[in-house]
Amino acid sequence: MGTADRGRAVRLELELDSDDDVDVLEGALLAAKATELAEVHRRSARHTFGYGSDSARETMSDEVAQRRRRVELLDRLIAALRSSESGDTG
Repeated sequence: MGTADRGRAVRLELELDSDDDVDVLEGALLAAKATELAEVHRRSARHTFGYGSDSARETMSDEVAQRRRRVELLDRLIAALRSSESGDTG
């Protein structure tokens, strides 16, 4: 079983200058999520409408899956940021 097959905990610590920076950081993460979601929708539509060759559509499918995973990870980062803001450590 490779490293990718096993879960691993990643702890990030970031020193912020003010409480406002928490909101700024959350906004940046939400903007990144919106960008990824827009790209998922764009590529999914292109795939659905049959654009490109078979190999190009296969690449689009892989890219959509990767971008969906990015969205999931961004959601987890946003949730962790929000829970740290409320003082919830667990």
